[in-house]
Amino acid sequence: MPTYTGISSEAFRHPLDWEAEQTLRSFPGFDAVARKFVEFIYERPQYIYLMGNSIEVGPRQYSSIYQLFRESVRDLDVSPEPDLFVSQNPQVNSYALGKDKPFIVLNTGLLDLMSEAEIKTVLAHELGHIKCGHTILIQMAIWAMNTAAAIGEMTFGLGNVVSSGLIYAFYEWRRKAELSADRAALLVTDNLPLVMNTMMKMAGGSNQYGHEINLQEFIRQSQTYQDLDRDNLNQVYKFLLYNGGQGTFLSHPFPVDRLQYLQTWYDSPEYAQIRQGNYRQEAAEGSVNVDSEAPKSARNEAENLRHQLQELQQEIERLKTQKQNNYSNRQGG
Repeated sequence: MPTYTGISSEAFRHPLDWEAEQTLRSFPGFDAVARKFVEFIYERPQYIYLMGNSIEVGPRQYSSIYQLFRESVRDLDVSPEPDLFVSQNPQVNSYALGKDKPFIVLNTGLLDLMSEAEIKTVLAHELGHIKCGHTILIQMAIWAMNTAAAIGEMTFGLGNVVSSGLIYAFYEWRRKAELSADRAALLVTDNLPLVMNTMMKMAGGSNQYGHEINLQEFIRQSQTYQDLDRDNLNQVYKFLLYNGGQGTFLSHPFPVDRLQYLQTWYDSPEYAQIRQGNYRQEAAEGSVNVDSEAPKSARNEAENLRHQLQELQQEIERLKTQKQNNYSNRQGG
């Protein structure tokens, strides 16, 4: 397997991830959320909870998984080595959090469904989040969303959520951050079908009927999904599904979307250059600084993205008004 000694996260970070982060940082209210988050410090309670209510992975606990983890840490050159935990949870999921002491959590539901190669793919994905400094912003996003819900400033109905621009910006960034982490998984495994197969299992894999699912059919499904964009109304529906249309925001892109992004990068000269050892290097990297400023070019890209988001929100408001008027007309009739 390839090893990328000294690789910088900027070598593989997806530009949409960068743009969405700059949009988030420039959004009114972000600085206030950052200050409050620092006051409450979300990281330590999570770590204490995991130490008390899960299994810490090591040479004598889940040793085979620990070996996969150490290989991925080495290949992506993540330092210092994060902690790894296994949590008793049937949901097929994993996540990475923490700034000063980052950690990764694998649910037992994921371990029971995935092969060792697929588990390594998941580990590399989560290490990609840590390498890119995503984890502090992910924790901020979780804290901000939970706090807003608790004090009644936000509900999971479409109207209030979409009108909350900062919450929207957090979710938009979280989805785009997944694209960078997917690239990290591809770099470590150097196996596009493996990464895609892992995503397919996350979407709807089964232990009992796993032999009846087919990656090529799932790729064809992904292409069919992309073709839906030929109808402008379908694009609006997709936007709504991601942003509260079914009662909650989605923190991850649809797996069929992620397949397309990965395929495009796999076929790119950029990926080939990295595989040949030609990549940006840094001696050491830390987590994202919540007070950092974006370069002028990135701010311009972020501003363009903000305008696009505003246009989409205006379209949603128009559709809501139209729906309300249609309902009123039916009631009046």
